Amino acid sequence: MLNLSNREKILLGLLLATVIICSGLVYYAFYERNDDVAFKLQEDPAIPVAVPVTQEPAKKVVVYVTGAVKNPGVYTLDDGMRVKDAIDLAGGALPEADLLCLNLAQKLHDEDKLYVPKIGETISESEGKQSATGISTKVGVASLSDGKININTAGITELDTLPGIGPTTAQKIIDYRTQNGPFESIDEIKNVSGIGEKKFDQIKDKIKVN
Repeated sequence: MLNLSNREKILLGLLLATVIICSGLVYYAFYERNDDVAFKLQEDPAIPVAVPVTQEPAKKVVVYVTGAVKNPGVYTLDDGMRVKDAIDLAGGALPEADLLCLNLAQKLHDEDKLYVPKIGETISESEGKQSATGISTKVGVASLSDGKININTAGITELDTLPGIGPTTAQKIIDYRTQNGPFESIDEIKNVSGIGEKKFDQIKDKIKVN
């Protein structure tokens, strides 16, 4: 065992204390800080990874636009587009076009034919000639599906082609659906003033609500 003087013991104690303090500082500098950074990283919220969603292509419909438009022809539109959209696609209406005869908000369906009349023109479904495709030439939209007139979307000119329905009654039909909402069944048209059972029997096979 070493025989140290009091002075040597004091110096040795100070040396040991210095070594312990330095070791603690080194440990804190290189280990405690790293642990702290690692701990903070674990607390950070995870970054979400966006997964691309595959969208189905929009359904298309093909319609034939003719009459008083700048570029008559067959056009492809997105499903749900309206008469106004088809006219715009055909270059717009001519100055002599009678757009008041049309329901510009009417939706178009595949294989429809849209005829834009000129002012003063009175072609009706009953007067028009059948085309090779079976679609008659009439003012407004002619559908290849069933040829029936949709009383929820038809304008005055289309409604006027129905048996016993003149312009005045046609306007009453439009006024009724504007005030009460769309017809839910064809029978509801009997609520319109001027349309009784007899007149309804004349038109029931020529109208629809959807």
